[in-house]
Amino acid sequence: MATRDERTLGVESPDGLRVCASALRLPVCGGGDAAAQELRDFPRSRDPQRLGPRRFRAPGAPRHHGNPPPTPQSAGGPLQTPPLPRSASASRHHGNPRATGRLHGLGARRDPAPPALPLRPSPWQPLPGGDAGAEADGGAGGRTRERRGLSGGPGSRGQWRPAARGGRQRGPGLGADGSGRPTRPRRPERPCCCPAGGCAPHGAPPASSESGDDDSDYPKVALSIRQALELQNVDWQVASNRREHHTGQFSTREVILRRGQGFSVIMSFNRTLDSEEGLNLTAETGPNPSASAKTKATFPVSRGRNTGGGWAAEVRENNGNSLTVAISSPASAPIGWYTMSLQISSKGRVSSVKLGTFALLFNPWLQADDVFMSNEAERQEYVEEDSGNIFVGSANRIGMIGWNFGQYEEDILSISLAILDKSLNFRRDPATDVARRNDPKYVGRVLSAMINGNDDNGVVAGNWSGSYRGGVDPRTWNGSVEILKEWKKSGFRPVRFGQCWVFAGTLNTVLRCFGIPSRVITNFNSAHDTDRNLSVDVYYDPQGNPLDKGSDSVWNFHVWNEAWFVRTDLGPSYNGWQVLDATPQERSQGVFQCGPASVIAVREGDVDRNFDMPFIYAEVNADRITWIYTASNDSKKQNFVDTRSVGKYISTKAVGSRSRMDITDKYKYPEGSSDERRVQEKALSKLKPNVSFGPTSAHHLPGEEQAPSISGRFKVTGVLAVGQEVNLALLLKNLTSDRKTVTVNMTAWTIVYNGTLVHEVWKDSATISLDPEEELQHPVKITYAQYDKYLKADNMIRTTAICKVSHEAEVVVERDIILDNPTLTLEVLDRARVRKPVNVHMLFSNPLDEPVRNCVLMVEGSGLLRGSLKIEVPALRPKERSRVRFEILPTRSGTKQLLADFSCNKFPAIKAMLSIDVDE
Repeated sequence: MATRDERTLGVESPDGLRVCASALRLPVCGGGDAAAQELRDFPRSRDPQRLGPRRFRAPGAPRHHGNPPPTPQSAGGPLQTPPLPRSASASRHHGNPRATGRLHGLGARRDPAPPALPLRPSPWQPLPGGDAGAEADGGAGGRTRERRGLSGGPGSRGQWRPAARGGRQRGPGLGADGSGRPTRPRRPERPCCCPAGGCAPHGAPPASSESGDDDSDYPKVALSIRQALELQNVDWQVASNRREHHTGQFSTREVILRRGQGFSVIMSFNRTLDSEEGLNLTAETGPNPSASAKTKATFPVSRGRNTGGGWAAEVRENNGNSLTVAISSPASAPIGWYTMSLQISSKGRVSSVKLGTFALLFNPWLQADDVFMSNEAERQEYVEEDSGNIFVGSANRIGMIGWNFGQYEEDILSISLAILDKSLNFRRDPATDVARRNDPKYVGRVLSAMINGNDDNGVVAGNWSGSYRGGVDPRTWNGSVEILKEWKKSGFRPVRFGQCWVFAGTLNTVLRCFGIPSRVITNFNSAHDTDRNLSVDVYYDPQGNPLDKGSDSVWNFHVWNEAWFVRTDLGPSYNGWQVLDATPQERSQGVFQCGPASVIAVREGDVDRNFDMPFIYAEVNADRITWIYTASNDSKKQNFVDTRSVGKYISTKAVGSRSRMDITDKYKYPEGSSDERRVQEKALSKLKPNVSFGPTSAHHLPGEEQAPSISGRFKVTGVLAVGQEVNLALLLKNLTSDRKTVTVNMTAWTIVYNGTLVHEVWKDSATISLDPEEELQHPVKITYAQYDKYLKADNMIRTTAICKVSHEAEVVVERDIILDNPTLTLEVLDRARVRKPVNVHMLFSNPLDEPVRNCVLMVEGSGLLRGSLKIEVPALRPKERSRVRFEILPTRSGTKQLLADFSCNKFPAIKAMLSIDVDE
């Protein structure tokens, strides 16, 4: 056992020599720390190869039994070892008169040092140029040990084992110097005092002597064997990488990168990297990554610049133990979560360590990427803007609501990527689905199916019935963030309920989150053609009631998305904006999905191109055919063909402002122009419509009766507001020089914006006489009591008049009116600053002559609130005004949009939005 006056101390000299203090037998009482410091100051000029594995006595140390010290020649050259310090207490025995290693004066009795224990396999690099042969120490009985393979070749790990016969030995009666002078037999081996189990650190082999000195005479110097290269830390440079990759706005600390663009990682190791050692990186994504599917790549960390287009890494800075590595991904890499690992090849051994995970997104800033958008202002609007406007209403009364896209909000990126993992395509073939995520058109098509919940437990369940029990009235949503979070919270079950602008707003959030430029589009008088004949059929009965007959319809407005990317499947002439429609209307390839369809192809009538071109073309170009259906004899008669009303005022938010931008000319040529009719005929010829009893194209109908002798239209004569009487006038005009008698049947129905009938609220009949070329107004009054109970959040009423002159075809007059909600006002009371509370007031006045109850205010805004704010507002008496004060906490600077929805028993969804400039 080691005595108390010995300490275990490993010190490393500037020459790289690691000296074990237990080999030097430094006493505890004085000299130990000083000796260690002196050994650190060992002259750097000494050549470790010249030292070899020999041992040397420190100057001033006593000789024992006449053994001579090593000569410069036997030591391989001049060497001056620093003197070992002594102290007054160095001669203490500490209770053991035969303790080894006591540095006393001359003549002090000492025991020989115990032999070193066999060493464990070590990752240390053997000293270059070492003896590759057997080197033995002979003890009592002539046992030998040898060290082989010290040249550092394959399999050399500094291991010790018995020597073969004939190896160099030292036994009793034979000095190591060959003088024949006897040497003292060794004492039996004792356990070593070092914590590692041997005096040599980490299993490094001890030094041996060729000078013939007794092992106990002189301090032992153990040469260090180089450690295996190990990674100690990795710095992903999150802030700088995200800033350069335009992902700094994401409210997460995760590494978020864009494909095709380099990023830097700093790797810290336990030592410097040798020239023969190698580093390789592996990046992989998906459940079954493979190189063939391009979902896994292994690539070296090179010391030169890489010029290829695939995954690559190069050392940019080498600061000793720290390497700054620049890594780049291909511009066609699949998007999603990636895992990166490092493989270290060192001395024939390969070890692997995980570096971390990161998200890889599309890169609209990179020309090589399929989603590249060159205009900086458009990139700012269509990728980075996290709020916007959606246009709603009707062609006669265009309105606007705000929408919080919130693509940078917490957890939205992970939820968006989870949408892909929940898709039918992923569940059927995960490996193929992940591999195809490099293609924006594939990702867009999958998202158009997954945003609706019809087939695959997607995000939102649609509802156009007017009854929303068990869910949320679609009009009450202010944005996508709460919808996506609710979808995740519910265990990925569809959120109830949504309609077209909800689907479009949510899809827009995910597209921008992924880096695909996108915008929300509104098409007024949007056709829903179910039989691919480019026409929609609308039915009325002779009493003026609209009929829910047939599957075609015309929506007051319909909202979809456009995404910007190239069409490698169609050719460069179809690059640019592509239609994606997540509203579940018709199945495509067995699934409720729609698009992408090139906007250019829509304008040119190329309905035979992918994807879903006939349906999208009809939405903006279909002819509207009106039919009069008589139930008594089950007959129908064509009334009118309208080639101009479908596809009006196609709108989107303007770049950099809240104003409306009309893009109708991007979808179609001017109505009635020769180009417009030419394109229509081209589309019809490609589709080869099926002529049958069902809905039929207007271009294949027999001739109808003569043109009508009268015309009619509805005119608004009063204020259109919820709670007030609706005042209209039916204007009839005699187009001939003969007197006409007109029989008029009129109705009014509350409806949903897509034409779904809710309830009849008014009807009237009249017989009107018109003198030649006379124009006459017939008043229409619908009281609040008549429509109150049946008005939906759309606030829409459809009025219809069937005007019949004897022996002539009926004239159908129709108008959808929208009633205004009372005003909801938001006011900011303080100057907005980041991380400073801001007070906001909400003002609302009850316009009714009755109280309103169940009042709730919902507020949200990206960069202004974390999540949403729900405030219960007390009931309001008739004509009472309410003022609600609440607080927001901005988290990001810039112009942000605050959105509010006020609902009560009489007003399902009153909207307000306010732009707030936030300073740092």
